[in-house]
Amino acid sequence: MSTHPIILFDGVCNLCNSSVQYVIRRDPDAFFHYSSLQSESGQQLLKQFKLPTNDFNSFVLVQDGKVYTRSTAALKVARQLKGFIKLVYGFIIVPAFIRDAVYNFIAKNRYKWFGERDHCMIPTPELKSRFLN
Repeated sequence: MSTHPIILFDGVCNLCNSSVQYVIRRDPDAFFHYSSLQSESGQQLLKQFKLPTNDFNSFVLVQDGKVYTRSTAALKVARQLKGFIKLVYGFIIVPAFIRDAVYNFIAKNRYKWFGERDHCMIPTPELKSRFLN
């Protein structure tokens, strides 16, 4: 597996794919690597950290041997990006149960609001090395 932090995302979700593209644009040093939750490597990481393998409603960050999910994962990623998005990390002071309630509401409605793809995103040749198989 990668020594880089790994972002696991719902590969067929348009919102999730847009979020990954956003992170890629603000991560010029290629700090993060990526895998869809549905992929073989994504499923392997979910099992390794004893997370559900059939629930794709969570954004997951694997970093330094630890796993973060939902709003905490998103905030930890934002903190490590270039630009003003780092300031979003300030929301970490909001209790996780409140942050995750908002996260869960968006996750529950993401397909309805943003749509979904027929298949997982295929990275461009330039980005392929940042995606796990």
